[in-house]
Amino acid sequence: MASFRSLLKNRFFSALNIIGLSIGVAVFMLIAQYVHFQRSYENFIPEADNIYRVKLDVFRNGEQIISSAENYPGAGPAFLHEFSEVTNYARLYNLGYKNNVIITYTPETGEPVAFKQRRFLYADSSFLSLMGYEMVSGDAATALAEPFKAVISETQAKKYFGNDNPIGKLIRMQDDDFNNELCEVTGVFRDLPPNTHLKFDVLFSYKTLYARGEYAPGRYNTSWGRKDMYTFVKLRPGTDLDAFEAKFPAVIDKYKPKDQTIAVEDKLSLQVLQDIHLHSNLADEPETNGDADIVLFLGLIGVFVIIIAWINYVNLATARAMERAREVGIRKVMGAYKNQLIAQFMVESAMVNLIAIVLALIISLACLGIYNNVSGLSLTASYFVVGWFVLMMAVIWLVGTILSGFYPAFVLSSFAPVEVLRGKMATSQRGVMLRKGLVLLQFVASVSLIAGTLIVFNQLKYMTSQDIGVNIDQVLVVERPGIAPRDRQAFNSSIDVFRNEIKQSPALNAVSTTATVPGKQRDYIVGVKKYGTSDDNVVPLRFNSMDYDYQDVFEPSLIAGRYFSREFTADQDTSVIITESAVSLLGFSSPADAVGKFVDIPGFRWAPKIVGVVNDYHQKSFKNALEPSIFYCTLYSGEFYSVRLVTNDLQGAIKEVQEAWKKAFPGNPFDYFFLDDYFNAQYENERKFGKLFTTFAVLAVLIGCLGLLGLATFTAQQRTKEIAIRKVLGSKVVGIFFLLLKDYLIIIGIAIVASAPIVYFLMQNWINDFPYQTEIGIDVFALAGLAVLVISVLTVSFQTMKVATANPVRSLRNE
Repeated sequence: MASFRSLLKNRFFSALNIIGLSIGVAVFMLIAQYVHFQRSYENFIPEADNIYRVKLDVFRNGEQIISSAENYPGAGPAFLHEFSEVTNYARLYNLGYKNNVIITYTPETGEPVAFKQRRFLYADSSFLSLMGYEMVSGDAATALAEPFKAVISETQAKKYFGNDNPIGKLIRMQDDDFNNELCEVTGVFRDLPPNTHLKFDVLFSYKTLYARGEYAPGRYNTSWGRKDMYTFVKLRPGTDLDAFEAKFPAVIDKYKPKDQTIAVEDKLSLQVLQDIHLHSNLADEPETNGDADIVLFLGLIGVFVIIIAWINYVNLATARAMERAREVGIRKVMGAYKNQLIAQFMVESAMVNLIAIVLALIISLACLGIYNNVSGLSLTASYFVVGWFVLMMAVIWLVGTILSGFYPAFVLSSFAPVEVLRGKMATSQRGVMLRKGLVLLQFVASVSLIAGTLIVFNQLKYMTSQDIGVNIDQVLVVERPGIAPRDRQAFNSSIDVFRNEIKQSPALNAVSTTATVPGKQRDYIVGVKKYGTSDDNVVPLRFNSMDYDYQDVFEPSLIAGRYFSREFTADQDTSVIITESAVSLLGFSSPADAVGKFVDIPGFRWAPKIVGVVNDYHQKSFKNALEPSIFYCTLYSGEFYSVRLVTNDLQGAIKEVQEAWKKAFPGNPFDYFFLDDYFNAQYENERKFGKLFTTFAVLAVLIGCLGLLGLATFTAQQRTKEIAIRKVLGSKVVGIFFLLLKDYLIIIGIAIVASAPIVYFLMQNWINDFPYQTEIGIDVFALAGLAVLVISVLTVSFQTMKVATANPVRSLRNE
């Protein structure tokens, strides 16, 4: 009760302590949820620590040209056959990522139900049981065992069939590669949790891939030619990974003997299933990976913020020691032992920390919607009552009680009662230095967080403001239709209809069909060399396509030669265009020198002529280095149809494109995206990081300000008589104001200097992951320091000015 009465007696300081602590703990709670979520990927899968993905690296002349999450179809069966360590394997063919897939259900009565399915995979019969996914209906072990079988998620079952039983229903898959398969639904699986890198809604049996066609089994089941399958293997517990991986080269030599005419070497390795989300970032990933550095940085911010909140408590508690000294003296005279006094103050600390945790939980739940929008998570209240979180909060309460309560309790319980009651207690110089040191730590953390925020936004601004080499503004993109006539000529005619409809509109400049678009994470690399040179001169170039209208849509710069043209009908068979950086790689002295020369592409046994050189462009974001490219000419095989808009009436232009689409490709959903948004989506992780960093930095500074306000208020009260005497002796208000601010200004100056190397080391380490980097200049630290200085001065100036302008007569009346 004594502790509770003490809290009520000093409502102002108690409120500052509790509010500061509760905000600090709330920030820690939310960051802990983010960190836990990011680190929990695939944890729901039974025996996930024994499941690995097989990674493929390809080297040419000792230089790595491919590092892919996908592998050869034959790798899985070979691993099971050759290695006793492997107990099971499963392959996935990510057709939903590669192609434009439409899934249709046609009921006996009524209209067909058709949806575009990006989350579509072909899966081995072992996949569901290997991963331990929960089935709502059907048997995981047999549902995909036969050709033309399908398994769908709960959500998709309701989407297509409503309340009807989906088992036995037939669904049809059509895509833009003219695949057309009718499969029977044999199972429904529970919707997947969000913490998985494999997000899918529809699975077709893997055997469906090679159920038709004489050569299909070799292509999809045993081939070591094309890398387009995710391969997962389950190992026996206790397998020595290093010893196991040392066996891989012999298996590669057995199933994929080296071609002695080209210096290409494959390397296989294993990735821990649970590490893929944060530690992979390979080509052909099923989704954009997370960033382990971001998770680490946010975790550190959470620790910084809660330490700042605890420092506030210690500072205010020790600063008020003189005020509570008489209370301690009286209690000691009445017979209280030191241990009893320490216990009282520790209980007081425990109460404050417990109240703060309860308030922090309320704050966190109240801000959950906003936090989910900023972080990209989908947290609910249930996430705050799980075992790990409750245990963590218990530890935070215990640690907070000890850290924030022990030193103040020790200081207060150590006062000598005689000196206290005689009023001879002097302020401890060691205590003053400790408080200044703790304030310094707060300012170092505050300056560091603000400087870190500025650096994150500077790097993001630097990357997003760069010219990528082509014009992606006002470009609307539609993927190749999934439902199309199997007759190639008929499909080509449909594309021509779409082109002609677009060209007739004054709001639409042109449409270009290409194999990929900027921002598409597709690593299609080919080996190219100058014609007539040895294979040692083969260099990797990104392989892309152009048509006759490419330049009207993407507006590259022609450096030498010409574009592909209708006037040169042989371009589709005999010509290529290269980017500027490919010129020197191929051994040409200049762009003009390259035009008219031939190159050799050994993998295609094709020797086309270079007819033009264009400027370099970034296929991927500026998180990746620039890659030289080679373009071939095709009019009809492009996977993306990009339309250049030349009007401010976007809705009207979109409607015109939609009408043209419906006329050319009836029955296909009209799903589009704007290319600049699509490209900039590659920076989504950095944007989220920047928003979270900013939010938590602001809250950290706010917590520091609450503590600073309390400390300034108490310090001002303690120096009331000193200030009154100075005024009587002629000191001016301005002089007194700056006298009171002097200590804080010195501490802030030291904090700016001390934080600079810490921030530079941490943030430079983060920036080093980017090939294109902003500079961390002194202006960042100056601006951060100025921000903290202004905020701090505004925080303490009211109390400081109040004391500086007070009537000295009132303060000296009793002297």
